[in-house]
Amino acid sequence: MSGVKGMGDTLDADLLVVGGGLAGLLTALGAVQRGLRVTVVERDTRERLGGLARWAFGGMALVGTPLQARAKIPDHPERALADWLRWGGLSPADPADRWPLAWARHYVERSRPDVHDWLRGLGLRFLPAVNWVERGLNGEGNSLPRYHVLWGTSRLLTLRVIAALEQAASGPRADRLTLLCGTRVTALDWTDGAVSGAQALDEASGRVLRLRAPQVVLATGGLNGTLEGVRAHWPAGQPCPGELLNGAHPFADGALHRAAVQAGARIAAPGAMWNYAAGIPHPQPHFAGHGLSLVPPKSALWLDAAGRRIGPAPLVTGFDTHDLCRQVAAQAQPWTWQLLNRRIARRELAISGAEHNPRIRERQWLPFLAETLLGSDRLLDQLLRESPQVLAHERLDGLAAQMNALSGGPHVDPAVLQATVDAFDAHFVPGQGLRLANDDQLRRIQHARQWGPDRLRTCAPAPLQRRGDGPFVAIQLRLITRKSLGGLVTDLHSRVLDAQDQPLPGLYAVGEAAGFGGGNASGRRSLEGTFLPGCILTAQAAARHLGGGPPPA
Repeated sequence: MSGVKGMGDTLDADLLVVGGGLAGLLTALGAVQRGLRVTVVERDTRERLGGLARWAFGGMALVGTPLQARAKIPDHPERALADWLRWGGLSPADPADRWPLAWARHYVERSRPDVHDWLRGLGLRFLPAVNWVERGLNGEGNSLPRYHVLWGTSRLLTLRVIAALEQAASGPRADRLTLLCGTRVTALDWTDGAVSGAQALDEASGRVLRLRAPQVVLATGGLNGTLEGVRAHWPAGQPCPGELLNGAHPFADGALHRAAVQAGARIAAPGAMWNYAAGIPHPQPHFAGHGLSLVPPKSALWLDAAGRRIGPAPLVTGFDTHDLCRQVAAQAQPWTWQLLNRRIARRELAISGAEHNPRIRERQWLPFLAETLLGSDRLLDQLLRESPQVLAHERLDGLAAQMNALSGGPHVDPAVLQATVDAFDAHFVPGQGLRLANDDQLRRIQHARQWGPDRLRTCAPAPLQRRGDGPFVAIQLRLITRKSLGGLVTDLHSRVLDAQDQPLPGLYAVGEAAGFGGGNASGRRSLEGTFLPGCILTAQAAARHLGGGPPPA
């Protein structure tokens, strides 16, 4: 991939792609393969090319796949669309939902050929189990398992896409691609009402660049990469925690969204966002406020800052992430606690992303299988060494003292913590099993364990104080930001639309910048695993149209 070419600090191309995340790289790949000369501008370093996808876990919601068929999961686009619209709150009767609905329909109809089969064509594979996430508190979410996990995580996907792009722009075709890293686009240029390029700044040298192109693709990520942006867009009337962790990319600040709006573009649903309720500070942060998103163990008790179980319905992961975030955000203190023991941690504790899933990331099949079947102390021991927010003690009163030392005050009364655990353990009557239990968390655990993949990763219910299962573990959690569900309104060609639903000449948006299609394809909440496929589908649509191809099927 070449450096700057052109006269002085001006560079000409057929296409300018702003952002080197997965959606931007895929758009550039498709355009280069169609013979266009492409300039890709990425603010981050060359080593971090790929954006958040380079660090993501790689879970994807896919419909009608061979893995589903093998597991006798009767999924099809019509059923998936019904789940999607019910869960996201999109309505055919609302004119504002026209393009989000079109993209939701496109997603469920094309995720098998254009995502699953396309990934297989790149030599990528999925883990053999299809997981069941976002079921809904009352079954209103995913009515079937759809969550497919990339073997190698999305880091491998990102590296494969970069390699394909390098190959497409090699040899006699090397002049088709120019990659500018460490470069920030500061403004869009317009000529006679059409986009004509952008102005950029080389942040190392301070050199100002003029990038001329008759077509520009915004692949800049979402609106909420900064905590200031999250607070500015937080839904009115809903409590916002006093402290938040950042799980997004701080360069995704919405600046070019606003530049597009000044030219007539529309942003849909800026307050729609996908956050997680179980964040801890990253032990080796990449930027200020950087957090890690835990996958909260289903068998852990989720407690408020005083050590009481949050309720009346207990919080259990895997059913409604949006509701978890809403309840956590409404707490009096900006932190909550997960209370568990080593037995639970060995089987259920996990951190989302490629970084802390080395068995999947490095495709170590036998160690992965052993840890899945037998459990592992590896992650808990690592967190106890590296993260002050993860505590362990053989006694609950000693754990309460550690919790208070961490939170900076006597928030947790040891007697209250003991009573909380005793009340939960009372559901386990000796000799009766769970016949006399009446607890919603236990019911949800039993429901989850009916599905084989969940059974492997969810402990059989047992008293928290059972002898031999210790020590007790407490994890202090904060809400962590992740994705903007809203973005620039686009049509099925990924063209940015104005208030009259007309394309702004030459301007496209893909991935999170476009709300994963149409400005808000997910609606108010996602079925989970829709983000990577949304990047792929919107990038494919843009590249197809830029190359003169037909619209998406």
